[in-house]
Amino acid sequence: MMTCIAVDDEPLALDLLEDNIKKIPFLKLLRTCSNAIEANHFLQENPVDLLFLDIQMPGITGIQFLNGLSKNPPLVIFITAYEKYAIESYNLDVVDYLLKPVSFERFLKGVNKAYEQFNFRKNPPVQASASPDFLFVNSEYNLVKIDIQDVVYVEGLKDYIKIFLLSSPRPVITRMSMKSMEEKLPSDQFLRVHKSFIVSLKKIVSIRKGRINLLKTQIPISDHYKENLYRIVDPSNLQSKDSAAN
Repeated sequence: MMTCIAVDDEPLALDLLEDNIKKIPFLKLLRTCSNAIEANHFLQENPVDLLFLDIQMPGITGIQFLNGLSKNPPLVIFITAYEKYAIESYNLDVVDYLLKPVSFERFLKGVNKAYEQFNFRKNPPVQASASPDFLFVNSEYNLVKIDIQDVVYVEGLKDYIKIFLLSSPRPVITRMSMKSMEEKLPSDQFLRVHKSFIVSLKKIVSIRKGRINLLKTQIPISDHYKENLYRIVDPSNLQSKDSAAN
C-alpha cells in the first residue's frame, strides 16, 4: 500500500482527484489539503509516500513547496493547468506531470509510474557482485534500466549526463554528476579519460593523437587522465605515451 496526500486550492479539482485516488487499490489517501502550508504541517508529522501537487496556488506555489522539502521528499506527481512549468518540474525529478483536465486513463498511467518507483525504493535490485550487469537511472519521469555492456561512453553536461548505448541511436539523459556515474560503473570496464567523458574500455577501437576512437565517435583525452589510460591499455606504452599518442 502506498500512502498519499493531495494538494490543490480548487475544491472541485480536489474532489475529482480524491475520487480517482479511491479507484486505485494500492493507494491510501491520508489527507487532502487546500494549500502548501497545510500540506507542510501534515508532512512534518506523518510519513507519506506520494504527493499529488498543484502548482499554481496562492501564497506558496507547488514548485516552491517542493523545493523547500527535505532531502528525501515523497514521490511527486504534479497536476496543473499550465504547460509552462514542465521543464522546471523535470529538474525536480518528479514522477509525472499531468495537465488538467486529467482523464482517469492518464492519471492511472502516472500512478503506475509512481508505484514502480515506490517498489524500487523499497526493494532495490540486489547486485551480487562488484560488477553489476545493469543499473537504473531517472530519465523523462521513468526509471530506465541500463545494461552495462550496452554502454559505449558517458558525456557530462553540467548537472546532466548523456549515456550513449550500442542499442540506441539516442542517448539516455539523466540528472546526475559524472562522479556519481563513475562510481556506479565497474572500474575494471570503464575509465574516465576527460572531465566530461567516461569510456567503455571494451569499446575502444584505437587511440591516436590524443583521441580515443569508439566505433564512429572520437573522444578527447585530457592530460590529467592520460597517464592512467596508457597504464591500463598497455603498460609498455607508459614510458612513451606521448609518441604513442602521435
